[in-house]
Amino acid sequence: MFVGICEATFRAEWVSSLKEKRMVVKSLVEKTRHKFNASVAEVDRQEEHKMLVVGFACVSNEKSHAERMLQHILNFMEKSTEAELISAEYEVY
Repeated sequence: MFVGICEATFRAEWVSSLKEKRMVVKSLVEKTRHKFNASVAEVDRQEEHKMLVVGFACVSNEKSHAERMLQHILNFMEKSTEAELISAEYEVY
């Protein structure tokens, strides 16, 4: 069994409040969960309204499949929001 984890950091310059940020994060998390059936959550910098840090994980029986899933999820997230992806770190165990 292989577990893939990723932490992606996005910058949303147009967001002007925490309430607006929560709406952006909630939309992104729900779309990603629905499409990929993956575990997804905001994991850091919750009090900074221009920064979104989202973590997600997947499980697979092959390491290469877990890596591909992480990349597909990351690509989907990048296309599903106007926020700019500024960093992403992932590992497969």
